[in-house]
Amino acid sequence: MGVTVSFTPQMEKRLTRRAARMIGQSVRQFPELRNMKIHVGHTKAKLGVAFIPRAFRPPLYIRLRVRGLTHNTIGHELTHLLQGLTKLPPPEGVPAWEPVPIGETQCDIWTLARSDLFCDDAPTYLRMPRAVRDNWRHYARLVRSLCVEAIRQRPVRRTYIRWLESQIAELPEHSPVSRSDAPEQLSLSL
Repeated sequence: MGVTVSFTPQMEKRLTRRAARMIGQSVRQFPELRNMKIHVGHTKAKLGVAFIPRAFRPPLYIRLRVRGLTHNTIGHELTHLLQGLTKLPPPEGVPAWEPVPIGETQCDIWTLARSDLFCDDAPTYLRMPRAVRDNWRHYARLVRSLCVEAIRQRPVRRTYIRWLESQIAELPEHSPVSRSDAPEQLSLSL
């Protein structure tokens, strides 16, 4: 059984087909949330917000701003749900959740590492040079692979976030844009 997603009346008024499709695609990347209910609301103040009710009573809640919505924002809020859930005992019959450390930067790292789908926009909290942020689509896959490596190193490297951010800081010198990505010279026959 999958995740049950419902929308608040305010969100239903603003929900577009594109946003509904993006939410569905994003939720499918979180098998840990299967058999759970997620109530999606609207927010104007931030890109997104997530919270788990006290005593872990369903549904779980996220709020999203539909204007400018990205998979990265949706994935970030769903990762926040996992962060909260890993601090609680799992429901009966559900295996223990893989721990996701608490924090905004950690949330960015785990979101990017989860799927290429969440690389459609630069993360908000992960520190990176302006060149990387401004040219995110050229750096997204490289940053994602560095996030995966940082998570692998976390058990033995306490400073894995500092390591990751230093690796990202070195990327502008080694632009990942290949010659094949550059536009070809237009040739005119005379």
